[in-house]
Amino acid sequence: MRRLLVLTALAAALTAGAQQRIVRLWNNASAPHDNGLRGGERVEENRLFNTTEAVLYVYAADPARATGQAAVVCPGGGYRFLSIGGDGHAVGRWLAEHGVTAAVLKYRLPNGHSEVPRNDADEALRVMRSMAAELNIDPAKVGVSGTSAGGYLAGSVGTLSDVKPGFMILFYPVISADPDKRHKGTFVQLLGAEDADKPLAQEFSLEKKVDAATPPTLLFHCDDDKVVPAVNSALFYQKLKEHGVKATLHIYPSGGHGWGMNPKFRYYDDWQKATLDWLSTL
Repeated sequence: MRRLLVLTALAAALTAGAQQRIVRLWNNASAPHDNGLRGGERVEENRLFNTTEAVLYVYAADPARATGQAAVVCPGGGYRFLSIGGDGHAVGRWLAEHGVTAAVLKYRLPNGHSEVPRNDADEALRVMRSMAAELNIDPAKVGVSGTSAGGYLAGSVGTLSDVKPGFMILFYPVISADPDKRHKGTFVQLLGAEDADKPLAQEFSLEKKVDAATPPTLLFHCDDDKVVPAVNSALFYQKLKEHGVKATLHIYPSGGHGWGMNPKFRYYDDWQKATLDWLSTL
């Protein structure tokens, strides 16, 4: 009971403000695949662990600024946990304030079951498109956004799934499974410790899955990122352009990893303006 109260209090704190509704997608019992996690979701230092239920927190766009666009927001956390506050709800509120309906996705962590997070993200896109009339959005303009491992999840929907988003916005994303470029922890959580170092992992290297059907993409990274090297975004951008896909890449000289909605980030205003400008071209 105490754990339930803590989770409820955290959810209320993190989603306070512009939240419009909660849409429950499915859990391990009803989803196509089970991530094998048991024992209940838990919170540690504002990080959500052991997620077993996929939920959308939908923030409706400001009617005065609505563009008809929407984005499923995928928080990061190395696939070990979800940074659903700063990487999720803060992003969702910001998008909604600027005319883009946002659906923050609490996805189930993979725990070595690679298909699980992407099942959740695919379903989130389907559900948002099914609600298009109700939310006053264009189903063709429902995209994805993600940070770090959430950027990998968003990117995997655009490259590995049949359910293609209308666009992708990726912040310091994990992209490559190559040993000298990857964020190893993400692939250990995605595939399991043994398979993360096997040739199989290359099938999950997103830059190798880009084709002409990959959605338009906006990428942000910092050159001094020591967690996920900036070459991840650079490689993805290169492959997008090789296939004639609309893409824009911003690599800032400093800022490290995980800056997201941190107003102390030197290029905070720049990335926000760049995002809104880019969205206006779609």
